[in-house]
Amino acid sequence: MLVVRPIKTSDYEALHTCAVESGHGFTSLPVNEELLTNRITHSEYSFSKPDVTEPGDEGYLMVGFDSETGEVAGTTGIEASIGWDVPFYSYHISKVVHSSPKLQVNNVVKLLTFGNNYTGCSEICTLFLRPSFRGGLNGRLMSKCRFLMMAEHPHRFSKTVFAEMRGVSDAEGNSPFWQWLQEHFFSIDFTLADYLTGIGKKGFIADLMPKLPIYVNLLSKEAQAVIGEVHENTRPALKLLENEGFTCRDYVDIFDGGPTVECDLRNIESVRHSFRAKVRVAEHSSSQDYLIANTSFENFRAAAAKGAYDAESESVILTSEVAIALKVQDGDFVRMLTQ
Repeated sequence: MLVVRPIKTSDYEALHTCAVESGHGFTSLPVNEELLTNRITHSEYSFSKPDVTEPGDEGYLMVGFDSETGEVAGTTGIEASIGWDVPFYSYHISKVVHSSPKLQVNNVVKLLTFGNNYTGCSEICTLFLRPSFRGGLNGRLMSKCRFLMMAEHPHRFSKTVFAEMRGVSDAEGNSPFWQWLQEHFFSIDFTLADYLTGIGKKGFIADLMPKLPIYVNLLSKEAQAVIGEVHENTRPALKLLENEGFTCRDYVDIFDGGPTVECDLRNIESVRHSFRAKVRVAEHSSSQDYLIANTSFENFRAAAAKGAYDAESESVILTSEVAIALKVQDGDFVRMLTQ
């Protein structure tokens, strides 16, 4: 059984493995010991932070692990409120009209405008599942467990939730979008720019990024073609979020042009349709699959498991194995989502 829990210091080697396997363009998992260690430390601080009444600098990083072997299968995370300590940049795609009635010319042109419009929003991030664990409900669990957490503890998160989707790049980490920016403004390659951003050194962006809007039709054809497109490995994650109600509001990543998708927290499908149930631990023969999370925050656990839910009593029968994995017992509450 795959179980999701907060990351801890002893998970460093597993997190480093995930960082290596995630490849180029996965900014939130840089292959850097200091940064990975700092993310673990900050997550432990965030999960143990008492009396949080509104989102702040908290960053919640979790791992999914095999309950039988203990092997870490992947990562998933939430940043409670981004852009305050370290700027968060994006491009917004807008349109201008160049019109001349006298010449009967009417051209609509797209612009890329540099900005910080997601400051203060919650970001779901760092979703990575190792290849050997991809299958069944594992991917859905790693993605949706964050929404069960948000539904149970909404005061810890912002009203707007967004995700940056990995844009198009090749196996060597070359991005057509970045190649155009590199040629005209940066003179450093995509993998270095992406790495510097991942380790928090974003000063070069403000120093070198063009401040005035960029006309999209002036970019290379290759760069234009990938604006708003996702990496092939990211398509399943994007589909999951689209099914949750996330949509692109014409914001894209400043490095690879990948889309940013967003949704109001209260309108996320898994938040809207999740429900609480009182636990009874016993054997059962139910064939109903659920995503189930306990209601603790510091000791958060989530798993995909079978349960026997009774709507009339608003209770659920869980096997002892599932109860142990979720750290719940008779009389406790869990939050559930039908699959």
